[in-house]
Amino acid sequence: MAEPLRIVTRSSPMALAQVERVRAELSVLHPGIRTEVVPVTTSGDRWTGDLAALGGKGAFTKEVDAALLAGEADLAVHCLKDVPADRPLPAGTVFAAHLARDDIRDALVHPRGLTLDELPAGTRIGTSSVRRIAQLAASHPHLVCVPMRGNANSRLAKLDAGEADALLLAVSGLERIGLADRISEVLDVAAMCPPIGAGILVLQCREDDTATVDTVTGLNDPRTWREAAAERMFLHVLQGHCNAPIAGYARAEDDGRLSMRGRVFSPDGKRVLDAHEWAGALSPEDLGTSTALALKRQGAQELIDGIAH
Repeated sequence: MAEPLRIVTRSSPMALAQVERVRAELSVLHPGIRTEVVPVTTSGDRWTGDLAALGGKGAFTKEVDAALLAGEADLAVHCLKDVPADRPLPAGTVFAAHLARDDIRDALVHPRGLTLDELPAGTRIGTSSVRRIAQLAASHPHLVCVPMRGNANSRLAKLDAGEADALLLAVSGLERIGLADRISEVLDVAAMCPPIGAGILVLQCREDDTATVDTVTGLNDPRTWREAAAERMFLHVLQGHCNAPIAGYARAEDDGRLSMRGRVFSPDGKRVLDAHEWAGALSPEDLGTSTALALKRQGAQELIDGIAH
């Protein structure tokens, strides 16, 4: 009997739910395939302070990458938004598939079902996301953001314990853990621009492991891949750090056209730089570059460089 395909992932409930999606899709693509989950706890999961002290988003991926490179697993499952775009993937690894994209929007969770516009002044919003904090400061300056990190389950527990009055969480994350019924309001992307890579799960393999690459490549969604390629190049060109409020998303239309909207904010929300570009004959990567350069012409680089990190 063939050895099981070993899948490494973070050990949070959401990460494990994401792996179950991968296992289910693999079983449809390859009936009878055997898989095994290799959970790891990352430094980002253990740390409760400012992520900048750990070097940013890479804190959620380096232990997973290490297990993959050490041969302790064959396949890694990542939320693309957690994979740094300002540096290459670890040498010897490759993204073999981008799964069909989930909802990219943010959701408000309020115990009494209020919407964002209905929240009274002084309402405490639990979030440590600089992207969300900046956008709330711009649109709802009467609300108060209180630091709150941890996986979605732990943040919901903190909300229930009274550590905040409401939360902002990803719609896709709440759906993945079966808690979409906690959502009070789904925020339009115009009201809360999503993070780069929102709603995308990627499958990472060792580049020389052609057997695993061939096994999972059939799960790749071309439309999602195009959007991801544009978004990650956008973030790479901006060279944004973990304290820089950067947001954006690409959208592939049914007729094949591809567009991208990108935004950069000052932490206090008083400056909002906005760009919206269409690919035309451009590749997805060139579209991401073009959108980033449009923001740089508005002063994005100076804004980003001026934020302490």
